[in-house]
Amino acid sequence: MTQAAAPRPTLLSVNVNAVAYLRNRREVPWPDLIGIARAILQAGAHGITVHPRPDERHIRFADLPALSRLIAEEFPQAEFNIEGYPTRRFIDLVLENKPHQVTLVPDTPEQSTSDHGWDFAADGAMLLPVAEEFRAAGIRVSYFADANPAGPALARQAGADRIEFYTGPYAEQTAPDAVSQELDKIRNTADAARALTADGKGSLRMNAGHDLTVDNLPALRRAVPDLAEVSIGHALTADALMLGFPEAVRRYLRVLGHDA
Repeated sequence: MTQAAAPRPTLLSVNVNAVAYLRNRREVPWPDLIGIARAILQAGAHGITVHPRPDERHIRFADLPALSRLIAEEFPQAEFNIEGYPTRRFIDLVLENKPHQVTLVPDTPEQSTSDHGWDFAADGAMLLPVAEEFRAAGIRVSYFADANPAGPALARQAGADRIEFYTGPYAEQTAPDAVSQELDKIRNTADAARALTADGKGSLRMNAGHDLTVDNLPALRRAVPDLAEVSIGHALTADALMLGFPEAVRRYLRVLGHDA
């Protein structure tokens, strides 16, 4: 294996879609999305993630410029990550708001959340020109990916700078053998991503997201010691209902190997 010896600190990007969803239930300006994003970044999070959907049921298109300004003006060390399916409207929205990273996901407008990675063999030809358009604008491209060792090479061919492991199948397991099996799939896919250094472009860096918690993150980080970033929204927001966002962020940062 080409696996690193010990976990390195993993960056935390907090998905604030759940905050926007709560705000949108009423015609009132609270919870204050920008104020909460500011508190999250002040607590030490390394970035903010949003997933604008066509119906704007949580993040609204109008939220993106305000979040982009917040990061650029007050937290220039942090990153802005926009997720979504690459319709022309989404592509233009990303280009208008210039995040540091775009994460492309293969979900349909009616889905409540993403539930699988790309089929790179089938979708790579569609994704490549989209990736080239983003990369020409200086935006890093990450693809939502299932744990499949055949995936990284195909993702690279489709223009990926990174892949984001869809960790739902891992997170939903409770039996130790099933957990181990899912971790093995992720571990083997990570090995395949690292092996791409032979193409002269460097290894395909790895992110992860979906149903990650303070309980299941340690084993994931041991399986992928060089995991670059995790995007966490639902579980961290649930914790914040009890702890407040700053303490919830610090709790995740400690699990991810940071002093907090």
